[in-house]
Amino acid sequence: MRVLLTGAAGAIGRTLLTGLADRGHDVIGVDVLPEPAGYDGPWHTLDCTDPDAVAELFAEESIDAVAHLAGLNSEGGFVEELHSHTISTAAVLDAMVEQGVRRIVYASSNHAVGRVPATDLLTVSELPRPDTFYGVAKIAAEATLRLYADRYGIDAVACRIGSFLTQPETLRHLSTWLSPDDCVRLFDAALTCPGPGFAIVYGISANTRAWWDLEPGRRLGFEPLDDAEEFAEAISPRIEDAFDATHVGGPLTSVALHRPALDRAPGAG
Repeated sequence: MRVLLTGAAGAIGRTLLTGLADRGHDVIGVDVLPEPAGYDGPWHTLDCTDPDAVAELFAEESIDAVAHLAGLNSEGGFVEELHSHTISTAAVLDAMVEQGVRRIVYASSNHAVGRVPATDLLTVSELPRPDTFYGVAKIAAEATLRLYADRYGIDAVACRIGSFLTQPETLRHLSTWLSPDDCVRLFDAALTCPGPGFAIVYGISANTRAWWDLEPGRRLGFEPLDDAEEFAEAISPRIEDAFDATHVGGPLTSVALHRPALDRAPGAG
């Protein structure tokens, strides 16, 4: 399968560049940044929020599916987050419709439901409950995927990624960790499973202390093999652990991130 990988210069992107290629896919990297050192495959440096640039890329390349990772990877302003995640997703989807590309796998986030208490196992039927503007933008992108799946019959899988790390570093990560190898397994399954329609899955490893239900991913062929519990004895407790365990979004639920969505002129209102 010839896969267009947006956001390919990021941490997950670099993992998928090699990981998907190792699984037999032809990968085309796309990012606002140049290709990583040592990478010699096809690469396009462009901004995925530019619909003309995205359309030109799709017209130039032969593409079977898209793994869409492009976007800010931390909390920014409300408008900035929506532009980065939702506009880029819409630009990619418009180009897919124009060129007849039928499959997209989207790197959504656990922060789409980050305000849900970390108590019972969280299923994909849980209503969106974002913890940040970043989470709001991820939900908006998921909704855009749903619209295009319904309108045009596109297969769209939104993977709500947990904590992507080489290994877990905090107690929260014992519940939320996604290993690099399992990340490749997740995207490979979502790209190749037959007829998923629109689907949401949680992107974590097979963690003993998991907060999210892995069954929807397993139905698409995702079989995680790693478990954060392997690293539990090496993780030292921290004072922040109690707060991080109150909601699944952990530290992103902090009041330190509270601020108005929109800027106003001084003295306005």
